[in-house]
Amino acid sequence: MNKETFAAQFQEELLTTFSKQPDEATNKEAFQAIALLVNKEVNSNWQQTKQVHLSNDEKQMYYFSMEFLLGRLLETNLLNHGWYDVCCETLKENDFNPDEVFQEEADAGLGNGGLGRLAACFLDSLASLNLPGHGIGIRYKYGLFQQKMVNGYQVELPDYWLKDDYMWETKRSEKAIEVHFGGHVKPAYVDNKLVFEHYDYEKVLAVPYDVPIVGYATDNVNTLRLWSAESTNNPFHFNSVQGKDYYHYLDYKRSVEKISEFLYPDDSSYEGKLLRLKQQYFLVSAGVQSILNQFLKSNQPLSELPNKIAIQINDTHPTLVIPELMRLLMDVHGLGWDLAWELTTKTVAYTNHTTLSEALEKWPEEMVRELLPRHYLIIEEINERFCQDIWFNHPELRDQIADMAIISYGQIHMAHLAMVGSFSVNGVAKLHTDILKDRVMKPFYTMYPERFSNKTNGITHRRWLLHANPELASLLNETIGKSWIQEPKELINVLKYVGDSAFQSELARVKKKNKSRLASYINHKHGILVDENSIFDVHIKRLHGYKRQLLNVFHILHLYHLYRENPSMNSTPRTFIFGAKAAPSYHFAKHVIKLITTVADKINHDPAIKDKLKVVFLENYSVSLAEKIIPASDVSEQISTASKEASGTGNMKLMMNGALTLGTQDGANVEIGAAVGSDNIFTFGLTADEVFEYQQSGKYKARDYYNSDFRLRNVIDQLINQSFTQDDVEFKDIYYSLLFNNDEYFVLRDFDSYVEAQQLIEQTYRDQSSWLKKSATNIAHSGKFSSDHTIMEYANEIWNISSSQYSKA
Repeated sequence: MNKETFAAQFQEELLTTFSKQPDEATNKEAFQAIALLVNKEVNSNWQQTKQVHLSNDEKQMYYFSMEFLLGRLLETNLLNHGWYDVCCETLKENDFNPDEVFQEEADAGLGNGGLGRLAACFLDSLASLNLPGHGIGIRYKYGLFQQKMVNGYQVELPDYWLKDDYMWETKRSEKAIEVHFGGHVKPAYVDNKLVFEHYDYEKVLAVPYDVPIVGYATDNVNTLRLWSAESTNNPFHFNSVQGKDYYHYLDYKRSVEKISEFLYPDDSSYEGKLLRLKQQYFLVSAGVQSILNQFLKSNQPLSELPNKIAIQINDTHPTLVIPELMRLLMDVHGLGWDLAWELTTKTVAYTNHTTLSEALEKWPEEMVRELLPRHYLIIEEINERFCQDIWFNHPELRDQIADMAIISYGQIHMAHLAMVGSFSVNGVAKLHTDILKDRVMKPFYTMYPERFSNKTNGITHRRWLLHANPELASLLNETIGKSWIQEPKELINVLKYVGDSAFQSELARVKKKNKSRLASYINHKHGILVDENSIFDVHIKRLHGYKRQLLNVFHILHLYHLYRENPSMNSTPRTFIFGAKAAPSYHFAKHVIKLITTVADKINHDPAIKDKLKVVFLENYSVSLAEKIIPASDVSEQISTASKEASGTGNMKLMMNGALTLGTQDGANVEIGAAVGSDNIFTFGLTADEVFEYQQSGKYKARDYYNSDFRLRNVIDQLINQSFTQDDVEFKDIYYSLLFNNDEYFVLRDFDSYVEAQQLIEQTYRDQSSWLKKSATNIAHSGKFSSDHTIMEYANEIWNISSSQYSKA
């Protein structure tokens, strides 16, 4: 679309919708008018895509995930349609600031961290590659939470991201699904066949809201279906003359709405845990019923289900897909157990995202029995048959039956159910997959070696480079051409220019501009002046003990002491930037946030430090905030305890934008290091094998490192000696976790190695030509980590789906 046509249609939308000319419209009205304009094109292509899938009888893939961290969609949709530049020009000519208009769109509150962002990147790649793959999620009313910092503490507020209409969704009330909770199950024989009657259950309506997922430079538009929980309008509740029934209905209505209110309800209480289980089944039941309803419209026999449908469950949260699909096939469609099990285990695939035992979900047996009585019976039968299979066919594993069982010690193990009920189990980085096969899931790998594979995570380079860093994208276009946008591995051609002084100069200019932009944001938002010539060291990810933000803070305190003791010391200025949310009930993580903000306040206001050191905690970390931070980053902190991070995707986004990785040999860091070479990454710390050795031998003694390293002792003592606050118990939980609980994540063990790596970073940064060469090398190799590559591996090796033919937009 040329600028004249776009401008005319923009003006028409403003006039039709708001009765305003451009010079009268607000930023919000301008945003909504452009979104409506884009939607007309999107909806036409969306309908066309559905017709193509239907007429071609294509196999469809459905990606079940509790999170889809989409970010804002207007800029992405404009970019994918090729309208971004004409839109910005039109806005400027009508005296609008494009950035201010785009910021009127709220980040969709549908996710939290890497799990949700991965799902969003996958949807982008599926659409851009013309693959028939769709998302199934929950339409959270308030998302996770909005993080506010009050006196350095994290405070959680509702995220009212839906206070205005979400411009991209379409409500499909006619496709609402009934989901049933509780009640009782009665077995009976009908015509010599065992059937199960479910009665006295609670009904909840699942109402779908469909969001179009627009592909880049293609007419293909896939669907993200989000389910909202609503009460059924049963007249009984209103017609009763007894007032208590009316109030009972209000209680019922409120309990239903809770299901789709918040992402990850606090499960530290029984009620919270029950709500979280309810939420997971709500997603699964609505999604699977909807898929089967659509499949049956094709008039194909159910025996064709695995040939036409693939279901990918993203982590253990949607594992109830397995018993739900069994229930529908048997109780609704009359199939016997054996056929239903064959179809289920040929349809469902499972992605594991963690080696942490506490993250491998388990549910109390009694809770599942009460909330999902029919599913409990199905899981019980799956477990019985699985244990018999081990006993009779794998005698070498007999002594491990109790540890492998789906139901054991009063708990239902969802990861075990996922592995038994899926035809594919994949890890998300080579190291992670090896750990699953050799350690965490070794007995399952022994039984089902053909099911296990690796699919290293990826990121959409269109969002995280083309959109987030337009100056760098423009430099790459001028240097190697535009083919990398659709063929990301073409970025490897940047290697020809890594030593070119002219290219390095332009690369430095782009980075400086991005750092200046972020520095302005920090000053405007937080009132902190940072030196844009300093090293921007970035640690942006969920706050968790194993991600070791604490190690980063300890190094910052070490530098602070060093600079205080040596005021004339020659050093390169450093700016340490954090962005993270801690789960509301994860008190240790919240104490770490408080420590970061306390250290920041002390250092930033110490005149003796001047501009040598600044620490910034950016509140309410989000996709939109990441898009500001990542292009400006020099150093990418990927410092998880080795073996604990499954993959990571922040490491990929940052390297793609020219940041150098400072990381342990964990997750995808290992593959990044192998790609760029050891000279272009800063590696430190224990290896995964060394961590396992410590854990098995019990030889690690955190106090030995505290006693032998004066730098550590100095830093740790400050946690309890009133150096930061008058309250000497403020950080006692951190202190005790290190010295009395023996430092679970080996912060003290890796401290010395981490300090050495940081010293090497400072030395390397002083030689800008060398630094820029390393930066360019990282960019060149980042195409390997595009989600396009990952999705094609899934499509070819797991889902067996293929691209449709669409005309290019």
